[in-house]
Amino acid sequence: MEASVLSPYYHIIFAAIALLVSGIMILFTRNSKSKRLTLPPGPPGWPVIGNLFQVAGSGKPFFQYVRELLPRYGPIFTLKMGSRTMVILSSADLVHEALIEKGALFATRPSENPTRTIFSCDKFTVNAALYGPVWRSLRRNMVQNALSAAKLRTFRHVRDTAMDKLVERLKMEAEANGGAVWVLRNARFAVFRILLAMCFGVEMDEKTIEKMDDMMKTVLITLDPRIDDYLPLLRPFFSKQRKKAMEVREQQIATLVPFIEQRRAAVKNPGSDPTAAEFSYLDTLFDLTVEGRKHPPTNPEIVTLCSEFLNGGTDTTGTAIEWAIARFIENPTIQSKLYDEIKATVGEKRVDEKDVEHMPYLNAVVKELLRKHPPTYFSLTHSVIEPAKLAGYDIPIGTNVEIFLPGVAEDPKLWKNPKKFDPDRFLTGGEDADITGVTGVKMLPFGVGRRICPGLNMATVHVNLMIARMVQEFEWRSFPEDTKIDFSEKLEFTVVMKKSLRATIRPRV
Repeated sequence: MEASVLSPYYHIIFAAIALLVSGIMILFTRNSKSKRLTLPPGPPGWPVIGNLFQVAGSGKPFFQYVRELLPRYGPIFTLKMGSRTMVILSSADLVHEALIEKGALFATRPSENPTRTIFSCDKFTVNAALYGPVWRSLRRNMVQNALSAAKLRTFRHVRDTAMDKLVERLKMEAEANGGAVWVLRNARFAVFRILLAMCFGVEMDEKTIEKMDDMMKTVLITLDPRIDDYLPLLRPFFSKQRKKAMEVREQQIATLVPFIEQRRAAVKNPGSDPTAAEFSYLDTLFDLTVEGRKHPPTNPEIVTLCSEFLNGGTDTTGTAIEWAIARFIENPTIQSKLYDEIKATVGEKRVDEKDVEHMPYLNAVVKELLRKHPPTYFSLTHSVIEPAKLAGYDIPIGTNVEIFLPGVAEDPKLWKNPKKFDPDRFLTGGEDADITGVTGVKMLPFGVGRRICPGLNMATVHVNLMIARMVQEFEWRSFPEDTKIDFSEKLEFTVVMKKSLRATIRPRV
């Protein structure tokens, strides 16, 4: 996400430098064309650096700063963040206009900072690619050849095994800690295990899985934005950080390539590896034809695509599970109703992913979960392929168009009592929402339009199955007993609980 948290650590150090060069830079940044543009209104900023240090100096995370500007500037406003111009959208009508009515215009991505460019192999990923032939090739391959309903079914046994191991891990942790378990840590490990199997199709022991997980976390930390991403003039002061990023990239490639080559050998010589899965996402990448290119992806590009597959589905799903368990503890009635539905649907047998399709209350819980607790505060950044208009304002090429998801999902014009977590709203017939945005925009946890998340179906399968198994196996209570849940948030790759959730579990049988 382009609009992320800015550390206030930087603004004191570099404010003076930025101001010294602002007088020179302003001569180059102002021109007659820019004066003719009518951007959405926004808070006044300084020359060159814009609102950058106002945001950093506020001491607030970026999402909170944006939230507090909404009453003053309305559902569309501009923030100047150094060299970047951000236009923030926070209403369903504006999102529909941009991503549905003018979907092709707003379907590309803005330029990336140098660190992200390195890790994305110059935008060679589904999420980061510019709107065009490379994006079409990569997305088509992922959706049709890896995430189709048929392909997802081939990994059913992988999900069943991962769920069994999750239940086992939770039981062991509870026995060693007086019934207490860490929710997010266990949930994300379970889904990461599934995604590794889907991605590489080779068998990995628990130690290897943990090594891979640590590698992916290190990459995400390295991709956190820095002040020089917004003020390129300061890049000479960040040579150590750039060197460290290159080292992490080399480590990422060195960690993943052996598994890529192991799978390549297994594909070339069927039966040579008895532990190899029948199919993996990696298989689709070896000889992938990309429009406009004469050769298939290189190993570094394959590393990038595999990392996108793993990172895109791990923290988003794990975070959703943590918020779900927190809501069940807060409101035991929801947990009881869900358990009763599971019992009525499957009896004494273990719930599986076919069963969850016949559980309307579970589906309502998950939909409300995605409305109230979307994985991020902002969808992935959009940009325009040519100068455009939105709500009568100019949107120049290169503008970061940021969509503030809570502005839509908590809009009282769209929802009754939007602050309340209430799955029943989707069962009474009074409210509904299409999370794909096809029939209208009321919530967009996966984005909408041409750049909607390609892993939407996979994510909903994982979230539904994990919640069902965890509620079927355990009764969830607060830890320590009778304490209230703190629903404060923070951004950490995804929107997580500020105080990581530890819960008490009691086996159902």
